[in-house]
Amino acid sequence: MKVLLLCLFAHPILIVGQNTTELKDILPDKGFDNVYSKKIADDSLQSTFIIWVKKDVLEHYHQTHTENIYVLEGKAEMTVDGLKQIVKKGDYLNIPMGSKHAVTKVLSRKPLKVLSFQSPQFDGTDRIIIKQPHCDF
Repeated sequence: MKVLLLCLFAHPILIVGQNTTELKDILPDKGFDNVYSKKIADDSLQSTFIIWVKKDVLEHYHQTHTENIYVLEGKAEMTVDGLKQIVKKGDYLNIPMGSKHAVTKVLSRKPLKVLSFQSPQFDGTDRIIIKQPHCDF
């Protein structure tokens, strides 16, 4: 399956074969708690997701992947290798393999919605969590 993603001005679109979809029209399943991910393209060289975040994402890194993020909606505080930054709609981040990163806090009413390109193909086994949530038992 060949996929072409066009980010033209304020209306990014996804083209798969003969089908065209505006990225704003791709929605998460209802009722997710904090993070929801939807794969929109995949082959041996890359995986592409739309990811929604309501609160935060634990600090982690990828041993064998580079991740490129384009913010579609929302605003959040992120850290990349200890550097705090505010990201908002239209921002692009390159997160090299091995770089520790996190969404420390979503700052908008709407969830943060990002387009995440990971290369090579991401199967979910490459995410190494740095900080586990604190639990009192």
